[in-house]
Amino acid sequence: MIATEKKVFARTPVLTPKMTHYCPGCGHGIVHRLVAEAIEHYGLRERMVCVAPVGCSVLAYKYIDVDMSEAAHGRAPAVATGIKRARPELFVMTYQGDGDLAAIGTAEIVHAANRGENISVIFVNNAVYGMTGGQMAPTTLLGQKTKTSPAGRAEKLEGPPIKVSEMLSTLDGPSYIARVTVNKPANIRKAKQAILTAFGRQLDGKGFSLVEVLSPCPTYWRLPPQKAAEAVENWMMKTFPLGVYKDKEAADGKRAEG
Repeated sequence: MIATEKKVFARTPVLTPKMTHYCPGCGHGIVHRLVAEAIEHYGLRERMVCVAPVGCSVLAYKYIDVDMSEAAHGRAPAVATGIKRARPELFVMTYQGDGDLAAIGTAEIVHAANRGENISVIFVNNAVYGMTGGQMAPTTLLGQKTKTSPAGRAEKLEGPPIKVSEMLSTLDGPSYIARVTVNKPANIRKAKQAILTAFGRQLDGKGFSLVEVLSPCPTYWRLPPQKAAEAVENWMMKTFPLGVYKDKEAADGKRAEG
């Protein structure tokens, strides 16, 4: 008897069949796949606009086959706001890194979230500036060595790392904010569910949603890919705990029950 192979997994057509340029062990490729699968799940491909600014995130246009708009560094939420207000029938997402969203783009993300703009944000946090050479980022951990903090980030000099999810969750505008990671299969499944939830909030007109994804950066963490994935859990998650930081729908349900 001849054994036959059964395909159990296939690339979503929302992903382009291009060879990745990302460094081995980088989480961006996994996040791209999860975003593309969410787009396919909801049938959004023909009315999707993704806004990507400067940084490793900008090259999302090579891999996610939807309409793309590039924004100046940090300004993706402002561009996304304009697109969504002008064309509310479109599904609008920003795809941003920590050096972009949490540094030069801090004002844009805070005010878009505070206004409750009906957009979805995918925020990839790898605790370092990746595209520009490994400098210290707003999310760089205390003691972490980078090109611009060779002795390690010091709280007295540079302050502690900015916790974006916790900060934005204090605002009234956001509908859903969660922090996930893609360092191992179980966490990847949870990350996909968070992205699906965030996209669902925009589709339901519930307002601003953000999913922060902790991602390894083997190149600038100076670790092999496997060790970098382990470091997310053993090192990064101690400063940036996973979880849902705001869920307005769940909170409303509890209030209604009470």
